[in-house]
Amino acid sequence: MPYPDPFYPVVDSIKWVERLTKLGVGTIQLRAKELDDAGALQIVSDALAVTKGTPTKLVVNDYWRAAIVAGAEHLHLGQEDLADADLGEIRKAKLTLGVSTHDDTELATALAAKPDYVALGPIFFTTLKSMRFEPQGIAKITEWKKRIGAIPLVAIGGIKFEHAAEIFAAGADSIAVVSDVTQNADPDARVRQWLGIRAEAA
Repeated sequence: MPYPDPFYPVVDSIKWVERLTKLGVGTIQLRAKELDDAGALQIVSDALAVTKGTPTKLVVNDYWRAAIVAGAEHLHLGQEDLADADLGEIRKAKLTLGVSTHDDTELATALAAKPDYVALGPIFFTTLKSMRFEPQGIAKITEWKKRIGAIPLVAIGGIKFEHAAEIFAAGADSIAVVSDVTQNADPDARVRQWLGIRAEAA
């Protein structure tokens, strides 16, 4: 199975990690904001306890120190987090590393860190967080993929299941999904739809 999986949900709580793990999701990113060191270590440890012994890979967003201490295997950093992180320590701990990008400068910064995947966003308009960047659009996926070559490309930002075929066709290897799952009227059914795509892509 390539890393990360074609369907890559991003959630902010242990409850969501439990729910998605039970549904058989292959890669889950835990993105919980504004935690102190103790809080970060607690939620990362709890999430790893949930996924232990399952096929699910847990990706820790931001909290690289907690990820190392808790024994996580996968990490995702935004650009600001990347600037503050100790890449030597991260690599020594054998964590895989995914990095967010929004423009050419950020892509150069990400590639210098030798990431295991690159995320591009927002593809579409998203209301989840105030974005400094305009929507990238689907054509940018194709351009980015040509530039990064064999490194997996994750598309994120305002993406719904109905866009998936077009986004994969444009060159994305994986789609990170937030509101299409967490704000869906029937999240479990939506996840099963996405997992059907994973089966086709595998």
